[in-house]
Amino acid sequence: MVAVSNVALDTLKTAKKVIGAKQTARAVEKGLALKVYLAQDADRRVIAPLMETCRRNQIPIETGATMGELGKACGIEVGAASVAIVKEQQ
Repeated sequence: MVAVSNVALDTLKTAKKVIGAKQTARAVEKGLALKVYLAQDADRRVIAPLMETCRRNQIPIETGATMGELGKACGIEVGAASVAIVKEQQ
């Protein structure tokens, strides 16, 4: 796991992404996720299964941002436990 930088948070503003633990897990399982960002203050019961899914599918994880920071970087007014940058679909 790598700590989230301000540059990474700026990337979330324009990247194709899915927001939230359920959507992130679905993207990882379908092979669409390129990288996953996990909020450091998210509930561990929500994040732990997602971390395992990412490890199993060899998806890089970045941590360190808060739920509020991830939400703001994604342009939403609520916090986000997780965000996945996903592949552009043809």
